[in-house]
This record gives sequence, structure tokens and C-alpha cells, in this order.
Amino acid sequence: MNQDHHTAFNPAALFEAVKQQSYPNATLYIVATPIGNSADISLRALHVLTLVDAVACEDTRNTAQLMTRYGLHKPLIAAHQHNEHEVAAKIITRLQAGERIALVSDAGTPAVSDPGAIIVDAVRAAGLRVSPLPGASAAISALSASGLLNDQFYFVGFLPSKAGQRDSVLQGLAQIPASLIFYEAPHRIVESTQALRQAFGDTRQVVFARELSKLFEEIHRCSLAEAAAWLQQDSYREKGEYVMIVEGASTDSDQDDLEARRVLSILLSELSVKQAAALAAQITGHKKNALYQIALDMKGQEG
Repeated sequence: MNQDHHTAFNPAALFEAVKQQSYPNATLYIVATPIGNSADISLRALHVLTLVDAVACEDTRNTAQLMTRYGLHKPLIAAHQHNEHEVAAKIITRLQAGERIALVSDAGTPAVSDPGAIIVDAVRAAGLRVSPLPGASAAISALSASGLLNDQFYFVGFLPSKAGQRDSVLQGLAQIPASLIFYEAPHRIVESTQALRQAFGDTRQVVFARELSKLFEEIHRCSLAEAAAWLQQDSYREKGEYVMIVEGASTDSDQDDLEARRVLSILLSELSVKQAAALAAQITGHKKNALYQIALDMKGQEG
């Protein structure tokens, strides 16, 4: 008879592990909250939310509902983009009095395309402690499921709403080799996708991650040339928050080869293959042996 040797799930042991870390007073705790599924809250986040004296949040209504879902009740401090400087001063006063304060946004990690950075900066400038609790992030979640083979990524967040400003930003990103991560609202997704195609061309891959961790989660990858047609296939695709990831610019190896050949063609008219390759290596930064082979090929084609 087969026996199940798997260890049984033991939530009590996990909570003991949570308590083994120190949670000092006079500290601002940056608490990531779920981006969709309410089960995506960490045990440490729940523990800290039970310890703090108050929770600074983007929208008190949303956070009140979230806290109630977990059976938690704490005083809430409205901390949104229009009052961050004012609220930062109040939070600093409370921290200096020895309180613990949690900072949350409506979804995901605070201060990342969400309010919070001004508060964190002010608290740090006051010489007080800031402690982050890792958790949900729409950008990282989408990137992990993208399959784009790139060790680098560049987080852009939301593009400007005005077309001219948006296009200017995209032009500045066109040559960046890292994967580009954007957030976008559903009512702008079609227009922004068209702008991406115009700025980056048809061939780059784009990943659409919609409603991550929610009931109608959808992740699709295609070329920018195919993106508009995919969006138009289903009217529901113009609903829900999006993360868009665009493949980075080519490293221009083909362009580099063309430049190397251009330099060699000039030098070969006056120098030997060996001399031309050596000088071209200094000019272009390419390896001399590789340039020597290219120069030989060019000479052979001339013959």
C-alpha cells in the first residue's frame, strides 16, 4: 500500500516563522496588497496589519473592505496623490512618538506607479526606519509569465495621456534593449497599442496581461502588427487593467556588422588585410580575428 509521506499543511508553524522576525516601533511598513485575488496576501502582511497603530492608504473605502475581509480593523489615514506631503508630516510625527504605521495602496506594491514614494522619501529623510514586506506586483507577475528571453527590464508604468507627450516618451524608449513594462487603463488600450506599433514597428513581440489573478485573467503574446486585431476580436478585451510588456530593441548586431564592413572597405583600399583588421578593431571595438575573416571574405569577393 502506498503511503503519503507529504507533511501536512501547518498554518500555526508558518505564523510562528512570521513572529520570529523583529517588527520594531517607530517604523513605516510598506505592505503589498493583492492585485486581484484576496488570497494573495502574505502571512507577514497580515501579521504586521495586526500590529500597526494605523494604516495609511490610497482609498480608505477600498482598504476598509480589504481589512474587513481579513477580519482586521485599524484606524485609516487617507494618503493619496493630492495630499502626500501633508500626510507625510503627520505620519512622521506619529512615528517619532513610537508608533508603527503601515502604508498600502489600492492594489499591489505601494510607491510603484501608485502613491507612497513621497511619504517614504520624507520618512527616510527624517531618519526613521522604513521596512518593506514583499508581495503582489502586477509588473513582475506579468513579466514572469511573458516568456520574453531578456534578463533586463525597464519599468515605464503609465504613459502620458496626451498623444504628443506619449509619442515623445515612446521615441525615447525605442532603442532600449530591455523589455519595456507599461501599465494601461482599458479605455486607452487600443490607442496606446497603436502608438506602440508606430514607435517600435511591426515585428516586436508584445505581451498583454489583463485582469491578473482575477476570474477573467488573460495573457496573450503576439507581434505588434497582430496586436490591434487581437484586441478587436473580443469587446471584453477593452475592459480590465492591463500590463503590457514590449520586447526590447535589437542589440543591433546586424547593424554593427554593416558598420564593421563599411570601415573595412575604406581601410582595405589602402592597407593589407591584417593591417585593416587591426585598425578596424580599434575603431569599432570588434575582435580582430573576426574582422580579419570578414576582410578576407571581402577581398575574396573582390577577386
